[in-house]
Amino acid sequence: MGHWEVLCFALACYLGVARATTLGVVHTEGGFVEGISERLGLFGNYIDIFKGIPFAAPPKNFEDPKPHPGWSGTLKAKEYKHRCLQVTLTQIGTRGSEDCLYLNIWVPQDKKGVSTNLPVMVWIYGGGFLVGGGQGANFLNNYLYDGQEIAVRGKVIVVTLNYRVGPLGFLSTGDSSIPGNYGLKDQHMAIAWVKRNIKVFGGDPENITIFGESAGAVSVSLQMLAPSNKGLFKRAISQSGVALCSWAIQENPLALATKVAAKVGCPTDNTTAMGNCLRVTDPQAVTLAYHLDMINLPYPLVHYLAFTPVVDGDFLPDQPEKLFANAADIDYIAGTNNMDGHFFASIDMPALNRPLVKITAEEVYNIVRGLTLEKGVEGANATFALYTQMWNNNPDQEVMKRTVVDLETDYIFLIPTQNTLALHKANARNAKTYSYLFSQPSRMPVYPSWVGADHADDLQYVFGKPFATPLGYFPKHRTVSAAMIAYWTNFARTGDPNKGELSVPIGWVPYTQEQGYYLEINSDINYDSAKEGLRTPYVKFWSTTYQKLPTVPLTGLDGSQANKTTN
Repeated sequence: MGHWEVLCFALACYLGVARATTLGVVHTEGGFVEGISERLGLFGNYIDIFKGIPFAAPPKNFEDPKPHPGWSGTLKAKEYKHRCLQVTLTQIGTRGSEDCLYLNIWVPQDKKGVSTNLPVMVWIYGGGFLVGGGQGANFLNNYLYDGQEIAVRGKVIVVTLNYRVGPLGFLSTGDSSIPGNYGLKDQHMAIAWVKRNIKVFGGDPENITIFGESAGAVSVSLQMLAPSNKGLFKRAISQSGVALCSWAIQENPLALATKVAAKVGCPTDNTTAMGNCLRVTDPQAVTLAYHLDMINLPYPLVHYLAFTPVVDGDFLPDQPEKLFANAADIDYIAGTNNMDGHFFASIDMPALNRPLVKITAEEVYNIVRGLTLEKGVEGANATFALYTQMWNNNPDQEVMKRTVVDLETDYIFLIPTQNTLALHKANARNAKTYSYLFSQPSRMPVYPSWVGADHADDLQYVFGKPFATPLGYFPKHRTVSAAMIAYWTNFARTGDPNKGELSVPIGWVPYTQEQGYYLEINSDINYDSAKEGLRTPYVKFWSTTYQKLPTVPLTGLDGSQANKTTN
């Protein structure tokens, strides 16, 4: 046998061994499933990818998800399925499908044999409970929530899922007619499916982590608190959203349901008749019956995030702050981006991103007043005094604009996250609690240079985009991405972000209520990144001083998010 023949034979053997370390056809509870197997580089490992596996039957309007009946033959799971029916970004049309309860799975393999007992990470997307999909946004076939980089680098299985959003996911009459929380129940069904089936994909059903961002992070937090999830997952990560956020729970769902019903011609004086009518109404019409205005709003945008979960007495049996005992055994990471509120503040005050347009102290006060409606003038004055205490007699524009961003970041994200961490820690038995602040500056070229990490800026790093599309990033961005993937996947594996398959740049100290330890994550991560007391004066103000102020009746409003909407 000649030199080249030997080489070719060896290569064939090598590739044959590599090819053997793929799953091929997998037998799930619903039937046989065949995904796609991709090799990573010429001599790399393989990854098995399954797209579009149904975890529930096609849902019916305003009904809980039901188990999938299964299929005959082999299901070809090779393409993403439609996202759930939702408005387009222009809100004048719809996209997606009612038949949408599918999930996607990434399974990393190495040359030693098919993977077994891998940690499992289940992703829940954000989008204000109005939009979103398991694969995320798509640019030139590059999907945001492609789990490959996390899976391969961290040696974990990644699962992404779809759940119903908008009116079809979260409309509620506030009683048994349309209880609501259909989107949360979809997520629960997907997690339960993973628990029952992931072993045949090489996953450890006893080591499941759920993680998500924004509305997905609120969902993660609520899934931890829901009694029906007991034993389904072991750990959780909330990125920019928790159950205690002001926008996480609808306080008066019937008001909003009535508006939608009126718009589609359904009865509004009886919830049973309303529910029966909405169930048989064209779901596209129901979806389009709610419109989120984004300009000339009388109050800050956060008050208009209307279709959100409800305390239904069943899936969520009580207010979230009373349910933390249910999360006593779940390891938890929660954190925010240092300018999470920038996106919202930019809509409330468009001048923020226009260097030549000046803002006034009165305009800042109006934002404060809009956020503190429930506490009236006294609440607005106390809040304004705290946030402007560092201003001089003639503060420059950047200082004033940053103040608005800090205010909205604190109110919408940071304060509720810190309160959630404290409650988790107080109720935890053996579970660990970790806090972080993500502060890698925004890469949006149209933003002023002072803008830090805006809402959703963390997603590209968690999903490894600086590695998947290297030409779009600098080496410092790969530093951030490598660190986040290491902490996140180590945590999924062991419950400790410092211990696992990947080395980390600095030890992350667990959160305590006394010191409030947290990790600041950016491209300059070093020993100084381990910190304590995140915005303590502001956390204390919102959690104690502000709460003690008398609540005032809201003129023309009943205080519910539903009745703050103008349509």
